Amino acid sequence: MKTMTCRELGGPCSMELQGKTADDIIKAQDRHLREAARSGDAAHQPAHEEMKGRWRRPIAAMGWYRDTRKAFAQLPEQ
Repeated sequence: MKTMTCRELGGPCSMELQGKTADDIIKAQDRHLREAARSGDAAHQPAHEEMKGRWRRPIAAMGWYRDTRKAFAQLPEQ
């Protein structure tokens, strides 16, 4: 299990997200941003919009995805 924060993934807060894989962490971040935006948290709105639009620009999205996977791989197991 590894941990990354919302901020490390491009969000505005220090909420810790955990997962066994980078994909687990990315899915947790997506859920976190979606829930925060639904609850009216203005600080998370830009990151939520970026997350929703990420796959409209596949080349840029793949760069973000690769960078996130690389950062995840370098984290210590907990």
